[in-house]
Amino acid sequence: MNLLELEKQYKMELLDNVLPFWIEHSIDKEYGGYFTCLERDGSIFDTDKFIWLQGREVWMFSMLYNKVEKKQEWLDCAVQGGEFLKKYGHDGNYNWYFSLNRQGEPLVEPYNIFSYTFATMAFGQLYKATGNEEYAQIASKTFDIILSKSDNPKGKWNKAYPGTRNLKNFALPMILCNLALEIEHLLPPETLNDMIDTCIHEVMDVFLRPELGGIIIENVTLDGKLSDTFDGRLVNPGHAIEAMWFIMDLGVRLNNKQLIDKAVKTTLTMLEYGWDKKYGGVFYYVDRLGYPPQQLEWDQKLWWVHLETLISLLKGYKLTGSKECLEWFEKVHNYTWANFKDEEHPEWFGYLNRRSEVSLTLKGGKWKGCFHVPRGLYQCWKTLEGINQNSQAESSSCKSEVLR
Repeated sequence: MNLLELEKQYKMELLDNVLPFWIEHSIDKEYGGYFTCLERDGSIFDTDKFIWLQGREVWMFSMLYNKVEKKQEWLDCAVQGGEFLKKYGHDGNYNWYFSLNRQGEPLVEPYNIFSYTFATMAFGQLYKATGNEEYAQIASKTFDIILSKSDNPKGKWNKAYPGTRNLKNFALPMILCNLALEIEHLLPPETLNDMIDTCIHEVMDVFLRPELGGIIIENVTLDGKLSDTFDGRLVNPGHAIEAMWFIMDLGVRLNNKQLIDKAVKTTLTMLEYGWDKKYGGVFYYVDRLGYPPQQLEWDQKLWWVHLETLISLLKGYKLTGSKECLEWFEKVHNYTWANFKDEEHPEWFGYLNRRSEVSLTLKGGKWKGCFHVPRGLYQCWKTLEGINQNSQAESSSCKSEVLR
């Protein structure tokens, strides 16, 4: 692979194709916020607005403004989305609804903790971009609510009967690993450090199971034991692999090589575990005992799974020099670009069947928005840029030694 050409490929796809698609088609110029239910060509097929996707798009354009270029178009896109969220996204006490109609009237109650996490990420980045203290306050207040709900994220909307089978889920500690670094500029150091320690422990010591060959499972009992049930046997390879690049980032921050090495090893273990050896691609769900999964969509190939895998593999290669990471990256890269990229219209397909045929032509909907594709392209671009810079520096150093 030519890593310099790959760096250009990921950068150009992000800046020339994917971001212009969302700028052109998703902004609701009449009511504010974003349309996310977009067909293959960007035409709108539903106008409902899902809070977690609204937050993700605010975060995306704020982050790009902060880290890539001070483009007014990106800032304007982020601010109008943030103002829509601020006005309509919550009940007045920062309990964030799941969805609204186009005008901003609530449709689904605030049962989903990820409405809260992505609102926090959105306003944390928007504060960085604008300096508006109100955005910082919204992020901080929402984060406090997240912490208060950590033992029962769905609150009164939890459908599980109390006391019979109490399980805790991987998703919240996993996302908090990322959230910790996203809003560290808003947290007291002791709060941040405690949060990081707790998240790493949960992900790497509770949900990562050495007795199962080093795989990560989605649900354990409250005391950290395995549960031989549908939920207790559930494995989501993409979820686990995504978490590993969050852990790698934390390992870099903490200068913890052992943690980085463990995350890289887990990435490779989960990828080997979840790879479809017959048709290629990563399965959506697997039952850890080989039973039929409860989820009927278990064998689908999803966009976000493969993009998050590319990020983790590249970071693993950059941080450890693992040849296995680079070999897997080439394999997953080829599969991803061949099957998810739409050669006729910008943005990427999200849903393939097991044989890697497109099953839904949408570019956005209730679950897919302006997030995993642009974030994946950005992360791969910047990681490749770092790899290439390191390589050039090493080459220059070698030439200097020769000249001496």
